[in-house]
Amino acid sequence: MLELRDVCFSYGGAKVLFDVSLSVGAGEAVCLLGMNGAGKTTLLSLVSGLARPVSGSILLDGAPLPPRPAGIVAAGVVQVPEGRRVFTQLSVRENLEMGAYLRLKKGGRAGRAAVADDLARMLDLFPVLGERIGQPAGNLSGGEQQMLAMGRALMARPRLLLLDEPSLGLAPRVTAAIFRVVRDLPSMGCSVLLVEQNALGALAICNRGYIITSGHIRFSGSSADILSDELLREAFLGPVNGNDGGAANTASGAAPGAAPGVARDMRDDTRRGSATQEDN
Repeated sequence: MLELRDVCFSYGGAKVLFDVSLSVGAGEAVCLLGMNGAGKTTLLSLVSGLARPVSGSILLDGAPLPPRPAGIVAAGVVQVPEGRRVFTQLSVRENLEMGAYLRLKKGGRAGRAAVADDLARMLDLFPVLGERIGQPAGNLSGGEQQMLAMGRALMARPRLLLLDEPSLGLAPRVTAAIFRVVRDLPSMGCSVLLVEQNALGALAICNRGYIITSGHIRFSGSSADILSDELLREAFLGPVNGNDGGAANTASGAAPGAAPGVARDMRDDTRRGSATQEDN
C-alpha cells in the first residue's frame, strides 16, 4: 500500500530525514516510535502532502502520491494531526460530517444516506460522541475531542489512517479506549501508520514497528521482535521491572544484538535531536 524509499527532507537547509525507507501494507497497523525531534511528524507531513521530500519517493499502491493534499485524501490517505484540531464552534455532528464533505457535496441523495450510515458507525465506535452529538466540540474533554478527530477522519472512508500522537495528554482509561479502536481498524479495511511516544501501548496494538532517532530509521521489525529484544527494550523503552505497570518509557533505539556502545550512541543522537527540533 504505502512505501517510502530513501526519503530525505530538510528544513531551511538543515537535513532532518536521512534516506528513510518504510512501508505499510494493506490490513496492517504499523507504529513509528521515537523521541521529540526524531522526525516522526515530519514524515507524516510528507505522506499527507503538507511537505515534499528533497529526494526519494513516496508511493501508494506502487504509484507516486498525488501532488496535493486533497488528492491524497481522495486516494484514501487521511491524517489525524497532533492536537486534535476540531472545529470548536461546530457541533459534534457537524464536525463528523465535515469529514465526509466531498462525499456530501458530490453524492446526492444516495451519498447523504451513505454518510448517515457512516455517522451511525462512528457513534458505535465512540459511544460518548453520541451522548454529545449536538454539543459544540469546544465543550468536549481532551479525550472526547481526540475521539471526534478520529471519527471525523474515518468519515472520509480512508484506506490508510495517519495518527500523530493520539494518546498525548490523555488519561490511561481514555488512551486504552482509543487504542482499542486503532487495533481494530485494519480488520475494518483501514490500515494505520501510528506515531506514538507511548511505545509499549503502540507495540501492543501494531503488527510492526520502526524506531527513528535524529532522522534515521534505526530498527524495524515485528512488535514481538522489538518487545523481546532485551537490549532494545533497555535502550528504547527504558528499564523494565515489575513495578513499571506496563507504562511506556521513551528513549532511543538500538538494533538487536548491537553493542552497548551503539545503544549509548543512539541515546546521544536522540538527545541532540530533541534539543534542536521540536517534532512530536
